[in-house]
Amino acid sequence: MDLRTQAGSDKGQKRPNTSPSAAAGNEKKRLEVLQQFRVLLRSIKRHYQRVEEQCGLSGAQVWALAEIADAPGIKVSEFAQQLGVHLSTASNMLRRLEALELVRRMRIGEDHRVVQLELTAKGESILSMAPRPLAGILQQALADLPQSRLDTLHADLGEVIQVMKFKDDEAHSTPLSDI
Repeated sequence: MDLRTQAGSDKGQKRPNTSPSAAAGNEKKRLEVLQQFRVLLRSIKRHYQRVEEQCGLSGAQVWALAEIADAPGIKVSEFAQQLGVHLSTASNMLRRLEALELVRRMRIGEDHRVVQLELTAKGESILSMAPRPLAGILQQALADLPQSRLDTLHADLGEVIQVMKFKDDEAHSTPLSDI
């Protein structure tokens, strides 16, 4: 493929030499993909607004309650892993849920360093009012994708992130409802 440096682009960055009609097709596709991102982001935002309106908690808090409900006695480290967040983020979230009397931490057995989690009756009640899917609409959509499509999406989004001029690498462990 013939490559040339495009005027006005970053030094050393190359773009394929394409015909005007191919360039127009590429621009159309870029705009369509941008529109897809807009639909995705606004849908996520509206879902989380609906969650807060119906049960008074953030989407991340509802997801946290759902994870604990699905695995009573889950350890804090497992809980953090299930949510894909740092252990300190999970601990802060649990502290807030405990202050709201939605979650209870239990130390069972001889090793009191091991903390297990369970919902309180109040936590179960709030979770029953929350809109579905409890994990969030994007999390559910990703869970519904076949593994091969998820692998492709992972690679493609990784490539998009790689070429972005600015990226917030710390966002990878922030719950979507908190972004």
